[in-house]
Amino acid sequence: MESTQTGSAIKPLKTRRRIWGIARGERVVISAGLAVAAIVLGVLVASAWWTLDTLRQSVERSRRGQAGVVGQLIVAAAETMLAENDQTTAVRNMVTESARTYNLTTCRIVLGDGTIIADADPKRISKAKLPDTWPALSGLEDPEAPEPGVVTLRMPMRVPKRGPALLELSANVTYPVWSDWEVQAGIGAIGAAAMSGLFLVYRVMRRRWRALGAVGDALLWEASGKAAPGALWVSEAFGPEAKAWNSLIAERDRLREQAPLASTAPKAGERVSRDGELGAALDALWQGLLVLDEQGIVNYANGAAGVLLKAKRDEMEGSPAVRHLTEPAFQEALAGLLSGSAGVRAGMELQRRSDNGDTTIIRATVRRLRRDDGAAAIIVLEDVTQQRVADESRNAFVAQATHELRTPLTNIRLYVETLLDDGQSDEQVRAKCLNVITSESRRLERIVGDMLSVAEIEAGALKMRPGDVRLDALLEELEADFKAQAEDKEIRLIFELPPKLPVLQADRDKLVLAIHNLIGNALKYTPTGGRVVVKVECDAKALTVAVTDDGIGIKEEEQELIFDRFYRAKDKRIAGIAGSGIGLSLARQIVRLHDGDITVKSQIDKGSTFTLTVPLTPAAELKQAA
Repeated sequence: MESTQTGSAIKPLKTRRRIWGIARGERVVISAGLAVAAIVLGVLVASAWWTLDTLRQSVERSRRGQAGVVGQLIVAAAETMLAENDQTTAVRNMVTESARTYNLTTCRIVLGDGTIIADADPKRISKAKLPDTWPALSGLEDPEAPEPGVVTLRMPMRVPKRGPALLELSANVTYPVWSDWEVQAGIGAIGAAAMSGLFLVYRVMRRRWRALGAVGDALLWEASGKAAPGALWVSEAFGPEAKAWNSLIAERDRLREQAPLASTAPKAGERVSRDGELGAALDALWQGLLVLDEQGIVNYANGAAGVLLKAKRDEMEGSPAVRHLTEPAFQEALAGLLSGSAGVRAGMELQRRSDNGDTTIIRATVRRLRRDDGAAAIIVLEDVTQQRVADESRNAFVAQATHELRTPLTNIRLYVETLLDDGQSDEQVRAKCLNVITSESRRLERIVGDMLSVAEIEAGALKMRPGDVRLDALLEELEADFKAQAEDKEIRLIFELPPKLPVLQADRDKLVLAIHNLIGNALKYTPTGGRVVVKVECDAKALTVAVTDDGIGIKEEEQELIFDRFYRAKDKRIAGIAGSGIGLSLARQIVRLHDGDITVKSQIDKGSTFTLTVPLTPAAELKQAA
């Protein structure tokens, strides 16, 4: 490798410098390989020990189980035969035969005083003839301490008309030597395969990690303080990591040679004096402004910054910026800018929650400055909470409006196709298709009207167009509009009207829109078989329209929220019911423009009543208000 540095006499060292007897770049890989190999060997040894121990315990349990079964058979037979004296010889023969058949080292029947009345070895029998009375066992039935390789059992007996006795059994455990060697050979084969695989992995990773190992060794040399010029350079044959490392070292050496003298220019924070014209201008800004030095200390803060960060400006100046901007992501970006490891600009949005639970969104932008004026960076803060709320409302409105428009358009297209295909030959089909198309067209017209009204409200351009409104004709039109929808859902739609209705001075289209939204919502959220009642009352002062349903109802805490734009109740039962969340909000705003209001009373699963009240305003007053 050749050095391309100018203005430096640094020469790269040999690419295979050895540290502690290990080739440069190999130490990390070898250490990792040895550690993994030690772990693998430890696991294999532990597996071998556990396997052999498990095998031995299995053999012991099997031998103990065999002895237990034999003992139970002997006890059952001996209790019956020892009840009579003439069966004693048969019992002794059975004990001897059992010991020989099942390879028992001990098999005998003992009385409570230690007298042996039957034994596999006849020479050990204490009495040839059974005694008349048998003493209690007095603790002989307690098991003895187990001996390695020996299974010992003591099983109490109860001989009718005689008394208690004890059957003692013991047997040697024979471990299969060939099984031990077979298991060890298998584990050894597995270990050999694992070590072979580990060696192959080591060979592969050695080529990939040697650049990192070489860099690590170079850093150790630098930390030791004994590194000669060029000691930090590594062979570029190690790959792209080595080339990137050499580039960093070259840049470091260049900066050391060209380090500028310390700047004597005044601090930017001192130049931006609060008492001068520039300071007054900055204090007048609605954006917050912080000026930081190279250590991240605030040299200057304007008034808006103190308001947004809820801190006193005098306390902010001279303190670290991270004390007031505590978000980890922002602190990381700021540290990168101050150190020069990141770009010259970064920005993000920070969320702050006030004591009353409100959330404020602050957009923070950081920009690095020239180092020759003593300032390192500036931070600009701006409150964008209302902007984000408006964006979310607009996005929700567009999504809901798109969904609302798609449904009538789809129905119109489907029924037009049906009309073209089957309407020529079937009068009923043609009539039904035309009715549906007319109904969906009206629905589409109302949705577009809602959107235009919302747009006018947003722009502050919604105006009243008052005129004479014949309430009887208006209500007949509404009843005809909703009759088909109510019949489809098998809902009883009842209009309770007074015998005479006055002529109202109002904006007819907007008033129809408000009442239409109330009746439409009642039908929408009332289940099949329910009832919706539209009750109209009128006196000398006001017109009242109460729409009552026996639908799903509204929670008390949501009864005011449903009049907010784009808000829909959190009841899971309305998740599949289409709605834009603007109908009730629009209806209330229209009625309030008529100096009226809409209120609601509701109970969950019992229904709701929406009451619309509009004063009988003289035409002159209404025109003046418009």
